[in-house]
Amino acid sequence: MMKPIRVYADTSVFGGAFDDEFAAASREFFDQVRQGNFQLVSSALVRDELGAAPSHVLRFFEELTESGELSEIRQDAIKLQTAYLNAGILGEASVADALHVAMATVLECRIIVSWNFRHIVHFQKIPLYNEVNVTRGYAKIAIHAPTEVVAYED
Repeated sequence: MMKPIRVYADTSVFGGAFDDEFAAASREFFDQVRQGNFQLVSSALVRDELGAAPSHVLRFFEELTESGELSEIRQDAIKLQTAYLNAGILGEASVADALHVAMATVLECRIIVSWNFRHIVHFQKIPLYNEVNVTRGYAKIAIHAPTEVVAYED
């Protein structure tokens, strides 16, 4: 059996599971995590950002990360985040978004899923993140919305 693909889910995907617009695709993604199609990776940043979320969202996150991987913030990710900011990919107001991409990269995820179309899942920014990654010795990372990674039955 093939090893599941390591996928980092940012805060928007956990919250999206309870948002009318994003619930169906977010829940389908997490169902496929439970089925073993993906190895869920997340971070203390997601946990901290969900700290102000309703309790059912936090419980959902905790339930899913019990069988996944939850990483504390790493120094190498902070250095990569700084490289993204120095490259002008994002501004100072978006430091957390840069850290999500950096965490996914240093944790050797193949994909990051997000509903953040302004700062993460954006056709102009994805090649820039990957340019910095490659320059710094990291692998390229695929960046997608959950709708783009789930397997659909025909």
